[in-house]
Amino acid sequence: MRCTRLLVWIFLMLMAAPSLASAHTNNSEGFSLIEVKNTRIDYQLQLDAVELSHAVGFQVDEQASAVPDKLQTITSENKVPIEEYLNTHILMYADSMPVEGTVTAIGITTINEKLFADLSISYDIKKAPENLIVKYNVMFEESDPSHANMAKVIMDGKQQEFVFTYEVRELNIGEMSPFTKIKQFFVLGLKHIFTGYDHILFVISLLIGAKTVRHILSLVTAFTVAHSITLALATLEIVQLPGKFVESAIALSIVYVALKNIFTPESKHAPWIAFAFGLIHGFGFAGILSELHLGKSHLAAALVSFNLGIEAGQLLIVTLVFPILLYLSKNLMRINKWVTPSISTAVLLFGFVWFIERAF
Repeated sequence: MRCTRLLVWIFLMLMAAPSLASAHTNNSEGFSLIEVKNTRIDYQLQLDAVELSHAVGFQVDEQASAVPDKLQTITSENKVPIEEYLNTHILMYADSMPVEGTVTAIGITTINEKLFADLSISYDIKKAPENLIVKYNVMFEESDPSHANMAKVIMDGKQQEFVFTYEVRELNIGEMSPFTKIKQFFVLGLKHIFTGYDHILFVISLLIGAKTVRHILSLVTAFTVAHSITLALATLEIVQLPGKFVESAIALSIVYVALKNIFTPESKHAPWIAFAFGLIHGFGFAGILSELHLGKSHLAAALVSFNLGIEAGQLLIVTLVFPILLYLSKNLMRINKWVTPSISTAVLLFGFVWFIERAF
């Protein structure tokens, strides 16, 4: 009886073997050709077509997997999920800045008697980077831990070879010059403050409550010191707070200062308030740095330059807005009685809407 069961079990396993083999090839190979040009990075990626379908999550039946035309049709129909998959599993950083790829062409080619998806990916960049980092995580977790990708990188007229494996998934070529680091992160800080409308409205609300130049200097100094502390702590991963909590708290800081401007317009904002809320805003500033790939050699220069960019932007806002508010309060008091509360009410509404959106 036991012998019969054993024979049946062996027979079933033999019958299942072909389907198991077609499901996963194991030890699959991939090939990468990465060319860094002046305004873009061209990535020619070749992957086992069936294994790619398992990783991305679309179906390729056994018959189609052996017919190039049918396989290309199915693969091309899944261009969008393939592009999304590649952008989350191949992370490209040009001078520490993340760049996103676009799949421009999909073909099928035969390599060693196997059908491979031949993918052309284009990454737009502003200029040729001095440093390129590629983090490759294709197939390792989803379908084939034994996957290996043989990469060839052409950059600055030089060619380098590299093999991505489960154990080694990151390629780092070149080094940014100190000037490039400082300039890049300073500009990033400027852009961040000028596109961070919540931070701008908070600073303007502080200015509305300021009475003298000396007062505004104390507020700005307190805010700067505070957000510099938490920006450093968060970037160095010493203290981490949930992003949802930070963004909601920033919105509440705007609501609080706006309410104070509306209901107690004659009272001055205390520097400790600017300091307390500055601590929260610092975690918000750190959010963008956490998205970048900053090695230890880049960290100090990036942190200082980014913070200086924020301070320069903040100083420019104060220089432009405070004289206008001061002029209104001293020379056009009748108009200012309506203008200042109106601005504060608008700021309050923005802060309240942001809080609802971020907290719930």
